[in-house]
Amino acid sequence: MHNLLEKAYQTNDLTKEEIMYLLENITPEDREVLYSYALKTKQAYYGDKVYLRGLIEFSNICRQDCLYCGIRASNAKVERYRLTPEEILGCCDQGYELGYRTFVLQSGEDLWFTEEILVDLLQVIKKRYPEIAITLSIGQRGVKTYQSLFGAGADRFLMRHETASKELYEKLHPTMRFDDRRDCLSALKEIGYQVGAGFMVGLPGQKPADLAEDLRYLMELRPDMIGIGPFIPHSETPLGAEKGGTIEDTLVMVALARLLIPGSLMPATTALGTLHPLGREFAFKAGANVVMPIITPPSVRKKYALYENKICGDDHPEDCRYCIEGRIQAAGFEVDLGRGDSWQYSFLTAKRFTSKKRIYSRND
Repeated sequence: MHNLLEKAYQTNDLTKEEIMYLLENITPEDREVLYSYALKTKQAYYGDKVYLRGLIEFSNICRQDCLYCGIRASNAKVERYRLTPEEILGCCDQGYELGYRTFVLQSGEDLWFTEEILVDLLQVIKKRYPEIAITLSIGQRGVKTYQSLFGAGADRFLMRHETASKELYEKLHPTMRFDDRRDCLSALKEIGYQVGAGFMVGLPGQKPADLAEDLRYLMELRPDMIGIGPFIPHSETPLGAEKGGTIEDTLVMVALARLLIPGSLMPATTALGTLHPLGREFAFKAGANVVMPIITPPSVRKKYALYENKICGDDHPEDCRYCIEGRIQAAGFEVDLGRGDSWQYSFLTAKRFTSKKRIYSRND
C-alpha cells in the first residue's frame, strides 16, 4: 500500500485499478500517510493559504429533480425564495466590506434568471468591484449563455459532474443526461472559465470502481476547482432513508484528488463541517484549501437546504467570516481573502504574459 501512496505522491498518477485497490484495502495507518502526502502536495503549490469566498445562495427554485437534493423540483415542502438582482448586489456590498474578493453566486436551475438578467447583474458587479472574481454555480445552460456570461465578467463556473458512472448518474438524475453534463463542462473549459467539477462520496449504489472513475475523469478534465463532499440524506427525497457517506471516506477522496490533480483548488465543504465539528479542519490537513462562508441573507439561508442539519443556518455573514478565520488560524493555516486563482490558471497566465513580452522585445 505504501508503494502505491508513494507513487501517487511522486508521479501524480494512479491507474483505475490501483485506485480501486487502494480504496478497498486502505487502513487507518495508510490514511495518515495519505493525508501527510496530500498536505505536502498542497503546500508545494499553495503554501499554507486557505482562500475565502463569499457564497450567495440566491435562489432555491430548481427545474431539475435529482433524487438526493432537498430543493428538487418535486419537493412540495420546500419554502421557495428568489433574491432580486438588487438583493444580490446588497450581498456583494456586504461581502466586499467583509473583505471578500471572490463572490460565488449559487442557485438551483432557476430559469427566471435569464441570460439577459444575469449579464446585466454581472456587469454591474464588475463595474462596482472590478478587481473581484465572480464564480457562478447555476447548473446547465446553453453554450451561448455561458459565452455571454463569461463576456459579462464571470471568471469561474462550478458544476459538479456528480458521478463518472453513466448508469449511476442517470439513475440519480431522472431529468438529466450524463453526456449533457460532460458536454457542459467541456464547453465551459473551452470558453475560458476556471472550471470546477466534483462528486459526492457515499451515494447509494456507488462502488469503489465508480470513485476510481471519478478521479480518472478529473485527471483527464484537469479542472481548476474540485468539490468533494459526503452524501447526506434529506428526508423529503427518495433517498431520505438511505445511509449517508462518512467523513473518513470523503477525506480519503479529497486527499487522493490533491495528489492526482495537484494544482486544483479544493474546498473544505460545509457538508464535512455538518458531519463533524472539525470536519473542515480535517479537510485542510488532507489537502483542501478553500472555504466558502455564507453571505446569503439570514432570512432565507435555511431555505437553501440541499441536505438537512446544515451548519451556520442562524449565523449572520460577519459571524461566518470571523468564525472561519479563527478556525483556519487555529488549525495552523493562513487566511487569504484575495481572488485566489488556481495554480494552473496562474501558471498559464504567467506563461502567456512571458510569451507576449518575448514577442514585444523581438519587435522593439
